[in-house]
Amino acid sequence: MTGRGEQRAAVAQPETGSKADPKALLMRTAFMDVGVPLGLYYGLRAAGIGQWLSLLVSGALPLGQLVYRTVTERRVAAITLFTLSVMVCGTAITLVTGDARLLLARESYLTGLLGFWMIGTLFAERPFIFTTMVKMLPGETARAWHGNWERHARFRRVMRWMSLAWGASFLIDSAARVVMAYALPVDLVPVLSVVLLVGMLTAVVRISKAYGRRVMADIG
Repeated sequence: MTGRGEQRAAVAQPETGSKADPKALLMRTAFMDVGVPLGLYYGLRAAGIGQWLSLLVSGALPLGQLVYRTVTERRVAAITLFTLSVMVCGTAITLVTGDARLLLARESYLTGLLGFWMIGTLFAERPFIFTTMVKMLPGETARAWHGNWERHARFRRVMRWMSLAWGASFLIDSAARVVMAYALPVDLVPVLSVVLLVGMLTAVVRISKAYGRRVMADIG
């Protein structure tokens, strides 16, 4: 139930120069897409509801939120369509099989495909980390980033290496989720998935920041 949180956190892109606080945005995303479904799952289990149904209901909450936003905003971004497709297909398969572990493993679909997408942006005009971060920066800083991209080959290499690192992290996360889904007790997996998410994102964000600051200092 954490895959949606990762997906939204990774692609959340406020407009350049907007007053939106990226940290506040990520905190709201984490609460709605990770905290609430997790609490709902364990609440249903405490009420005596079965594992499969508890997973299905708690996983349907982020899906409903995504559909609601799509309808109210009256637009369908490519990444939203991609997410909806994966979630709906995964849910349809689990409805047929009734397998709780398959429902848990569904979380790995999004993180795995997202990891491949991040790595795929290495072949695009701008890699993932650049296009995502530049839209979260104040206008002046964003313009400086665009200038660095045009003038400094090292800056471009750093953006691509950081994008590769993020993509690889999501692929590792995806593989770990599959292992947990089939090797651990079902009721233990949701909370461990959150621990995995927090640990993975904390590590990759800190490493990216430290490396990025050093490079920016060298570039001046």
